[in-house]
Amino acid sequence: MHFTHFTYAGLALAPSVLGQTLLASHYTGKIYTLAFSRNGNSGTLTSKSSVSGCGSMPSWLGLDSASGTLLCTDESGGNGRSAKVTTFSVGNDGTTTLSGQATTTGGDVHGSFYGGSDGKGFVVLSEYDPSTISTFKLPLTSSSTALQKIKFTQSKSGPVSSRQNAPHPHSAITGPMGNYLVVPDLGADLLRIFSINTTTGNLTTCPAASANAGDGPRHGAWWAPSASSLTGLRLYTVNELSNTVTAWTASYPNNSCLTLTKTQTLSTYPSGQAPPNSAQATNGLPAKAAEVHVSGNFVYVANRNDQTFGSQQDSIATYSIDPSTGALTFIEITNAHAWYPRTFQINKAGTLVAVGGQTSSNVAIIARNTTSGRLGGLLTSLQVASTGGNGQENGLSAVIWDE
Repeated sequence: MHFTHFTYAGLALAPSVLGQTLLASHYTGKIYTLAFSRNGNSGTLTSKSSVSGCGSMPSWLGLDSASGTLLCTDESGGNGRSAKVTTFSVGNDGTTTLSGQATTTGGDVHGSFYGGSDGKGFVVLSEYDPSTISTFKLPLTSSSTALQKIKFTQSKSGPVSSRQNAPHPHSAITGPMGNYLVVPDLGADLLRIFSINTTTGNLTTCPAASANAGDGPRHGAWWAPSASSLTGLRLYTVNELSNTVTAWTASYPNNSCLTLTKTQTLSTYPSGQAPPNSAQATNGLPAKAAEVHVSGNFVYVANRNDQTFGSQQDSIATYSIDPSTGALTFIEITNAHAWYPRTFQINKAGTLVAVGGQTSSNVAIIARNTTSGRLGGLLTSLQVASTGGNGQENGLSAVIWDE
């Protein structure tokens, strides 16, 4: 079986690269190719080119480096209006060329590759407002239609009624062996689990795992202590509504379904520091945890709108992972050098973090110590296109490393 979307503690780190390429999407409808070069404790980030084609609200980027295929989802549409799911071919210089496109239900906030002989034969989309996930076979064409569209329902609103009045799938996370899928549902406080038929792309519903009431699970990242075994496999999820991160153990009680067991939930802020609520926030909006990533034996979570480090300066929380138990220990929060960091990604070498500030519409490059896991200083920052409005669905939507 192949391994995909997975970070191992034992993975060897590549040497730091002086020049690298990034891809960033913006809610105005474009994808930007950025060039980064580092010189000691500083760096230079420039915009090289841009391309349209991913609908009117590009919301998420996923890259298959082996084939140079970029997946872009479109958050527009929904409520009876359609949107687009698009693939692009990425050249050696980061230049993107549209290679395939299909029409979707809309409201696509996240997408992932899955299935096929290499784990990249299909795509699954999380559609927030329609309360659905949809799957498509690759390559995409104008005549492509959804293989499956799975509609979620719930009998009553969750504790945060303004956000949990309906199921809201927010991402779709392929398992490390490629044979199951986890969909965090912010509205229903569930991790919905599906087994994957890698040949047909068909998803079969498994029993879901329950988050804490009012958590609002949003994204997740896998970790295991060894690259040679799934023993000790953990999933770490970030919870937008409670501003927490949760650790889950993974097990396989039968041949078709994955089971997730919740073991730990920690705040995305230091002990004694509560996340700012709407009354405390300078702009009248609460803090909202956004995304989670794993690098080595460390977990990182982005906090949006806490402004812990000054006006329009939000934070990233760092945790260590106990290599024998998978338990998390909070280390610190540091400056994200961005406002509303909706997205961030750590490069393969583990030496750099690219942070995408949605409202500030900037990409910040931050140094990272691969031994201690601590984030260092700002190397450089670049505004990409227009800034977003306070609490609005505009500005920068995603940033990833092209490597």
